[in-house]
Amino acid sequence: MLYRLDFTVEYDASMQQQGLLGVWAEEAEAALGAKSAGVVKDLWKVVGERKVLAIVDVASPDDLDRILFDLPIMQRMGHHVQVDVRSLRRYEDFAADVRERLGRA
Repeated sequence: MLYRLDFTVEYDASMQQQGLLGVWAEEAEAALGAKSAGVVKDLWKVVGERKVLAIVDVASPDDLDRILFDLPIMQRMGHHVQVDVRSLRRYEDFAADVRERLGRA
């Protein structure tokens, strides 16, 4: 199943920017490794914000939940990370469904 993940990362005054960047470096290594493995389809960093967008392909919501718990940024800063998860449907499948409903299969 495909999912769109929108990560928003905040941090409090007790964490210096260098600390945040250190955690983000760990997360980047894990994310790019997952991209090389095919789990992450693509990643984007939102310019000027502490936000990352990802498209991932995992078998089930349970697997996705486990993956999210294991991310370095969630383990180190989970209480400061908000993740918006959206399930995605391939557009080709949607278009085929529309054609079928219109009797144009």
